Amino acid sequence: MAKKENQFVEAITPMEDDFAQWYTDVITKTDLVDYAPIKGFMVIKPYGFALWEKIRDYADGLFKETGHKNVYFPLLIPESLLNKEAEHVEGFAPEVAWVTQGGNKVLEERLAVRPTSETIICTMYAKWLNSYRQLPFLYNQWNSVVRWEKSTRPFLRTSEFLWQEGHTIHETEQEAIDETLQQLATYKKVAEDLMAIPVIDGKKSESEKFAGASDTYTIEAMMHDGKALQSGTSHFLGQHFTKAFDITFSDRDGNLAHPYHTSWGISTRLIGGLIMVHSDNRGLVLPPKMAPTQVIIIPIAANKGGVMEVVDKVAADLKAKGITVEVDDRSNYSPGYKFNDAEMKGIPVRLEIGPKDIEKNQALAFRRDELTKSEMSLDTVADQVSTLLDDIQKNLFEKAKKYRDERIYPAYNMDEFVDIIENKKGFAKVMWKDNAENEAKIKELTGATIRVIPFAQEDLGDKCFYTGEKADHMVIFAKAY
Repeated sequence: MAKKENQFVEAITPMEDDFAQWYTDVITKTDLVDYAPIKGFMVIKPYGFALWEKIRDYADGLFKETGHKNVYFPLLIPESLLNKEAEHVEGFAPEVAWVTQGGNKVLEERLAVRPTSETIICTMYAKWLNSYRQLPFLYNQWNSVVRWEKSTRPFLRTSEFLWQEGHTIHETEQEAIDETLQQLATYKKVAEDLMAIPVIDGKKSESEKFAGASDTYTIEAMMHDGKALQSGTSHFLGQHFTKAFDITFSDRDGNLAHPYHTSWGISTRLIGGLIMVHSDNRGLVLPPKMAPTQVIIIPIAANKGGVMEVVDKVAADLKAKGITVEVDDRSNYSPGYKFNDAEMKGIPVRLEIGPKDIEKNQALAFRRDELTKSEMSLDTVADQVSTLLDDIQKNLFEKAKKYRDERIYPAYNMDEFVDIIENKKGFAKVMWKDNAENEAKIKELTGATIRVIPFAQEDLGDKCFYTGEKADHMVIFAKAY
């Protein structure tokens, strides 16, 4: 056992020394994920998948509240379908994986392993839609996609990842725009209410929008290292795909019309964001709403009379309040090992109950977010833990928001901009004159891109920081994952 304990408590690389290695240490030592035998692919282990289930179940409930239904479309897409919308296929072509043989037979037409499903879904919508009376189609699917990435990192960017992709079509343009913005608001709720991750919501620049979209909207979060993570996108696709795939319906005047189209998605990269926003050099830090286990009870001297009886009662009281509880009564590990194990896994609250605690009618409660202990009466421990979990959820959001807000800096010229991106490691907010060529120059020079044109605009003057021309709006630049 001593060998196992020593292996477990090996230090996680401090994020201040090597952020990339810190991230790798956290995801592997907490048993979230393992590397598959295919380069760029990951195996999501039970604890990691439990985090995805939290996101999936919460988001799915919100989708269904607004009338959306789940469907499933094929994994393989004929090349002819992928080629129907030129801008779309050009955007994905470098990342497409192809199936060229089935069994012993070479296929007459290559089949793409879906990088996204607009084309196959639009093909079926064209078959199903006849009249305006059928609209809207509010469909979503939970699935995986494959994009053959050159550089990969588990959760953040892998060649296969899990996600949901909603695809809706509507009678009018305004209905589709409203849908697009509604789903962005849903994603913001997933990030902020469930995951305690503050995000900036807004629109993507023309250079950064989805291939084939009229407009792309995004939520962007700041990681511990000052980089941005695109945490969810919602696309207003107009009639690009519905015209390309000849989706028509008989409108209210009896004429043939093309519906308006949206698509929107979040993925397992949110788990990477969860880690890089909240976790620390001891391991995971999980908001209670995201934690597979919200409270772990560790009996001290469990073999002493009465300890397990009290532990079991406390566990039952907590479960009665809807709190997820685990009792770590493993006899072959020391309390110290169990404490470390619970801390590394990010369990929000740890309760310690031993003979001396029972004599005092108390439990010792440890909160993972602040690394502090307090005494709780055994008579009211369930109520106190419930309140504590709410406080931890709120505290993690406020801490992350404060961290982010302190690292968003205004820049009024290129020197200030470069200093922010290179030295301050944060977001630069600037006034900007829309120009794709200038955007590309800045990206080449600094590696920073326009992450979002925020809905909440600030007045930083009227001149573009880069050209001195009259600015169109304020934008956020940052390096990104």
